[in-house]
Amino acid sequence: MEKANIFFDMSSIRSLGKNAIIGRTVRIRRPELASIGAGSIIDDFTYISTRLEVGRYSHIGAGTHIIGGKGAGVSIGNFANIAPGCNIIAGQHDYRGGGLMGPAIPEKYCSKGESAPVKIGDHALLGCGTVVLPGVEIPEGMATGAYTILKKKEYKPWTLYVGPSAREIGARQGGRMKEAASRMESDGEYWL
Repeated sequence: MEKANIFFDMSSIRSLGKNAIIGRTVRIRRPELASIGAGSIIDDFTYISTRLEVGRYSHIGAGTHIIGGKGAGVSIGNFANIAPGCNIIAGQHDYRGGGLMGPAIPEKYCSKGESAPVKIGDHALLGCGTVVLPGVEIPEGMATGAYTILKKKEYKPWTLYVGPSAREIGARQGGRMKEAASRMESDGEYWL
């Protein structure tokens, strides 16, 4: 039996799907704003401070940060994979603004900054250390290499991007992945 999470009461999560696993040291600051789909896994040492919706059979690797405050949000599709050490940012302060910054400051004293939802599609894959900035939409099957930086722009489905400038380097085999996912679900074969 998995031990209880040390940072929050698991029963306070808005929705937790069958066989979903949340590591003991995952910190979800607002669990009432989190929905985790069946069979999905969030590894230890992950920090989440914003609204989060995770589909079925997705994975969030250890040490990932999903931030943006109460008003922002991140949605992750089915069969998506976030490698360890990624930073997904749905809201950030304006560092040039005249207000104060940080989660310890009441909102009325903070600089306005930017807040925009981040959407990560089905079968997407973010390589280790990828940074996703506010407002980015990652289409179905898109993947990144390690330490890629994703800013607001159009990205192609089933395409691999790498590096700080998110340079396109090739296509992924989407048909085979979707077929395997469909077979797994119809066969009822789950490793959990």
